Amino acid sequence: MKRRDFLKQSALTTAGTMLLPHFLKAFELNQLGVAPTTGKTLVIVQLSGGNDGLNTVVPFRNDIYYRERPTLAIARDKVLALNDEVGFNPALEPLKALYDDGLVTVINNVGYPNPDRSHFRSMDIWQTASDSDKYLSTGWVGRYLDANCAGSDTCQSHRAVEVDDTLSLALKGTNVNGLAMLNPQKLYTQTRSGLVEGLAKASHVNEPGSVAYLYKTLAETVSSAAYVYDKSARLAKPVSATKGTYPANELGNRLKTVSELIQSGVSTSVYYISISGFDTHINQPGQQERLLRQYAEAVKAFMGDMKATNKLNDVLLMTFSEFGRRVKQNASNGTDHGTANNVFLIGGKLSTGKVLNEAPNLTNLDEGDLTYTVDFRSIYATLLRDWLKTDDVAILGRQFETLGFV
Repeated sequence: MKRRDFLKQSALTTAGTMLLPHFLKAFELNQLGVAPTTGKTLVIVQLSGGNDGLNTVVPFRNDIYYRERPTLAIARDKVLALNDEVGFNPALEPLKALYDDGLVTVINNVGYPNPDRSHFRSMDIWQTASDSDKYLSTGWVGRYLDANCAGSDTCQSHRAVEVDDTLSLALKGTNVNGLAMLNPQKLYTQTRSGLVEGLAKASHVNEPGSVAYLYKTLAETVSSAAYVYDKSARLAKPVSATKGTYPANELGNRLKTVSELIQSGVSTSVYYISISGFDTHINQPGQQERLLRQYAEAVKAFMGDMKATNKLNDVLLMTFSEFGRRVKQNASNGTDHGTANNVFLIGGKLSTGKVLNEAPNLTNLDEGDLTYTVDFRSIYATLLRDWLKTDDVAILGRQFETLGFV
């Protein structure tokens, strides 16, 4: 097929329907049946929209909190106390059970200097690990892939999967990108057409650079699909793939997929999941309570799976949101965009299954918002250096203090 015909006919050139942006640059996983070098897996759950951290980890001893949120504040007798100052929203009861087992670390006041209150810009900052005045085209996980695949066309040691049909900026590197897929069978099926397989097998070494890149990416996606599908199919046939009962919602389904992939032995170091709906400007209580309950139930089922399959000490789950909400509620029984927020770390090898630092200071605010005391990149540095055992400075661009939670 001529290049002109390919560009006209293939789905690669049509925005919204193209195959490659759904999966982007995959790895040659069919050649790489070995486990990651560290044997550790990081699962990232992104709460998109700006989850209200003050109503998630509630400062139930603070009178200012109740004064500023006369209809939104969680009643003291409903809070699931973690210590003498803060406790979980009652919708997080399944997460509280994990906390009581020493599996959850809560970090308060997480943010960055000169915060941006735009969803898109703040999410870019979190996903790229940039300063607020810098714009990067690669994500922190993508640079992790680049750093650990240097000199190897097939990325023999590290790879990342996003359980979605599009790839987030966080997983985009300069030379290596992660693989995005909703489930192995769907990805496999989409790459089995005669057109796709024919294009993937053809030689295009003499094509211009950008076109050759597309062909190479397609070939890698086809081989990745076959590898992941083969691994997951072999798991599902002889035994039940998961032990826990997952809630029938988006996060439950996606964490179940991650559990199945981990158990199948797919060589993945980082999984990435995002769920939306946390932009609660209006009538916040019902919406946030529903989402937090879905989150807690799904995470509890997932960690139960990890325990049942003896993987609890090898998997660490991090949950973040691009920013928190303002301290004072608005006139619509909701909250507006804020700054600092809390981060959860969940796993069996945490050195501190507790609230890691001080509660939010509601008397020292940044234009009505919480003042950050922990730079989110310190969390990334700890995950990279202590969990994934890689060079955090090379990936983040400079040294950040590590927090010692693993």
